[in-house]
Amino acid sequence: MVIAEALKRYAGQVVRPVLGTLVVAYIAYHAVQGDRGLLAYFTYSQELSRATATLDEVRQTRERLANRVALLRTDGIDPDLLEERARMTLDLVAPDEFIVILPSDPDNLSK
Repeated sequence: MVIAEALKRYAGQVVRPVLGTLVVAYIAYHAVQGDRGLLAYFTYSQELSRATATLDEVRQTRERLANRVALLRTDGIDPDLLEERARMTLDLVAPDEFIVILPSDPDNLSK
């Protein structure tokens, strides 16, 4: 009986800290590894930065294309751009013009 009372007394003193430690460990583990933990935060941050970079590229491309389209509108046609597009589309050359074909490698220009 004396042993049983001693065990109850010591168990009461040990169980509370052990349970408290287990609860803190559980919360800490899920704060790092959980669906909304630190590792998930860093992963989502990287995905967000990549998506932002892609969005910036797409916006720049769209602005460039919108500017070129604006130059081709009937109310403000740029004659040089219109001529360039017509020549590229129709493969036309005026009789008094010369065509100079350059190599695709810029290092071979001097050869």
